[in-house]
Amino acid sequence: MADDIYEERTQPGLPLLVLTVALVAALAALIWSFTLTRRLSSAETQLQTEQQENQRQSEELAATDRRLRATSEEFGDKLGITQRQIEDRAQEILRQQQTATKQLAQQEAETRQQVGAVTNALSGVQTDVGGVKTDVANTKTELASTEQQLQRTIGDLGVQSGLIATNQKELEMLKHSGDRNYYSFHLLKNARPEAVGTIKLQLHKADMKHERYTMEVLSDDKKIEKKDRSLDEPVQFYSGKQPMLYEIVVNSIGKNFVDGYLATPKDAPQPTVIP
Repeated sequence: MADDIYEERTQPGLPLLVLTVALVAALAALIWSFTLTRRLSSAETQLQTEQQENQRQSEELAATDRRLRATSEEFGDKLGITQRQIEDRAQEILRQQQTATKQLAQQEAETRQQVGAVTNALSGVQTDVGGVKTDVANTKTELASTEQQLQRTIGDLGVQSGLIATNQKELEMLKHSGDRNYYSFHLLKNARPEAVGTIKLQLHKADMKHERYTMEVLSDDKKIEKKDRSLDEPVQFYSGKQPMLYEIVVNSIGKNFVDGYLATPKDAPQPTVIP
């Protein structure tokens, strides 16, 4: 009887325990399910974010790759153009060098020809110089011989004259000596005054038989008559602002003309040459 009473008291509490355990288990399951859901949601969000980031990076990588490809192609084109330019420039430089080499060879050949011509010319000049030296030596010898024939005398003013040339050959020797200035003249009787050096001469009389003549000298705006002078006589007068001794010598008398020369000091005025 006692066992029955105990059985009746204990059986109603068992279901409650079971229910409590079930509730706790259900609650734990619910909490775990909620937590898992949150974790799954967070993981999905993170995964989606990572996928978006990966996609963005993939797009950037693709864009970078496209840029690199474009740059590589452009650089390749430019490199190809530059390479062609370098090759063309190298060919041009080579052609210029070849042209310069040919020109240099041609110039060297022309220079050799010019040097040869100059050498030949120098040889000719040396020959000419040798001939000139010989001519000078002969002239000196001839001048020495002629000087022995030249005369020294007193002029019509009583002044000692220099060497007197009695013919054209002797006059040329005097000119070569360089001691004085010499001007040849050929005067016609009663012709207009003729300029000789810096003066003028006019012939009034020519006596071929007696070898006498008369002439008029026009110098420094003055007229000086030299009357009845003889052949090869030094006819002297002074001329110039600073008077210098001039000398006339007639060494040939014809029927109506005379030939001779005017001798002036080396530092006397020279006649003006009209170009």
